[in-house]
Amino acid sequence: MSGSGVELTHRAMAMLKAVAAGRAQMSCSCEPDLFIDGFACCDQITAHALAHGGYLRPAVEGGTGRVAAELTEAGRAALEITVAA
Repeated sequence: MSGSGVELTHRAMAMLKAVAAGRAQMSCSCEPDLFIDGFACCDQITAHALAHGGYLRPAVEGGTGRVAAELTEAGRAALEITVAA
């Protein structure tokens, strides 16, 4: 996925920053839930949109249960754009 079609709100950017900092896990499912610092993220709709939009993914391909989350190239690019702005 290209990382397009998702509105990158302040909350979405905070989620991406948490993933970049290594503080996030996600469930390996068709609707991946995001967990930050061990707690379920309060906005799973945005978490699903970020995953389906190609901004983040499970760090373990083919994993089961809850695994570390990582940024995709699109997620890293989104963070770089905001740092440059």
